[in-house]
Amino acid sequence: MRANSMVAMILAGGRGSRLYDLTKKVAKPAVHFGGKYRIIDFPLSNCANSDIQTVGVLTQYESVLLNSYVARDHYWGLDTNDGGVYVLTPRERDDTNLEVYRGTADAITANIDFLDNINPEYVLILSGDHIYKMNYDKMLDYHKKMNADATIAVREVSLKEATRFGIMNTNKDDMIVEFEEKPAHPKSNLASMGIYIFTYKTLRKYLVADAKNPDSNHDFGKDIIPGFLNDKRRLTAYRFRGYWKDVGTVDSLWEANMDLLQDKAELDLGDPTWKIYTEDVNALPQYIGPEAKVEHCYVTQGSVIEGTAVNSVIGTNVYIGKGAKVIDSVIQPGAKIGDGATVTRCIVADDVDVPAGAVCGSKNSAEIQLVAGKVSE
Repeated sequence: MRANSMVAMILAGGRGSRLYDLTKKVAKPAVHFGGKYRIIDFPLSNCANSDIQTVGVLTQYESVLLNSYVARDHYWGLDTNDGGVYVLTPRERDDTNLEVYRGTADAITANIDFLDNINPEYVLILSGDHIYKMNYDKMLDYHKKMNADATIAVREVSLKEATRFGIMNTNKDDMIVEFEEKPAHPKSNLASMGIYIFTYKTLRKYLVADAKNPDSNHDFGKDIIPGFLNDKRRLTAYRFRGYWKDVGTVDSLWEANMDLLQDKAELDLGDPTWKIYTEDVNALPQYIGPEAKVEHCYVTQGSVIEGTAVNSVIGTNVYIGKGAKVIDSVIQPGAKIGDGATVTRCIVADDVDVPAGAVCGSKNSAEIQLVAGKVSE
């Protein structure tokens, strides 16, 4: 590692229970998005584009697929002599039995030897389940400029939305003076994005002390950040104004996919200046049948469309049969929509077979229907 470097640690161990059957057998960061990508591609690609050479990915729940996926660091151009992607799983240590990570801070503490071995000047803490593009190098420049002990990325939300987030209250210089977790009556609209830069020597002291505290939740939001504030450490808010989406629910995952279809979409997956890297899928070119009708869709390679697809995201190697209709929906890779079937306002999970003539979802439904497992005819 070069001097004055920053290591990224991606927290990717969450189950994502609000995504229901989409995360029954895979971790939330491994869920597909945008036809061919996985959610974890976004923070990893941001690291690659920000010239961060060493990335630790902390996995836990249903980690087999995710571990093998992120270990292929050449996908994101992170297979360098000076770094790479390291899969960090819970492990048995000399002083403890095998334990799961007890919280976001504990996950970092459990891998403190990994960080000590690298000895970075700064540590970037990321969530592995958000969709966004962000230049972390600019955030680091801001951290240095503000002479901060910790810098927290925030974005402005409505006061109504603010009740769902951790809210950072700041002074006129954007120094954080108070943190409120999901306040009923928020004092500001600066929502934490779960993206932190810490000066490592300072963070290390707090992690070690937190690990010894039996009353701690071992969590950044509940324990580490309040500890910094109580000790009058310099915490600053870094205002981010680009696209960002927490895709923790079926509805929000659908919404983020639909955002790709907007005119002049804020999230441009085809931007060559900030590429989102992913696995190289071996698939044939897409095929649109002579009687097919495709309007306002995001169609990925390997897809075969014989029926109708309108305002939808169609994943890799999807088949839409003759007379089938897919409207306002997200069809994940490998799914098959049988002849004459109708799918409206749905997410159809990977490799699901919707039989001929089946009807899933409704244009009048307020919620998005998740189609997973066996579908009745």
